[in-house]
Amino acid sequence: MSHDKMTNAERYQQGIDTLIKMVGEEGAKTIADIRSFFPDFGHTLVAFGFGDLYSRPVLDLKQREMITLTSLITQGATEQLPFHVHAALNVGMTPEEILEIVLHCGGYAGFPKACGALNVVKEVFQQREITVS
Repeated sequence: MSHDKMTNAERYQQGIDTLIKMVGEEGAKTIADIRSFFPDFGHTLVAFGFGDLYSRPVLDLKQREMITLTSLITQGATEQLPFHVHAALNVGMTPEEILEIVLHCGGYAGFPKACGALNVVKEVFQQREITVS
């Protein structure tokens, strides 16, 4: 069914399904926390962000996470990076690909932003016991 013919409830359900595929039940708990504080924001985040954007067919989830990581790094939005580094790994990105994105962003967004992102990536890799050489 095309996105423009879906109900709000269907968009939300598709978003939750995509979110769980990307980050598992932990992601759904994060959304539940947001919804308990501000229900409309939680609904919009899932229905639009994951139901409309991430669920589109042209790019796969790995490609979408590459774009998201790049965007977050260039914005310096390190508070959202852990969620998306986990998601990127879950949808098939390799640790080396993630590190390469951080390095590449250093040349375009500046090394201060890339260093901030690298610290986040390092923490996620440590949590997941990922080593790179």
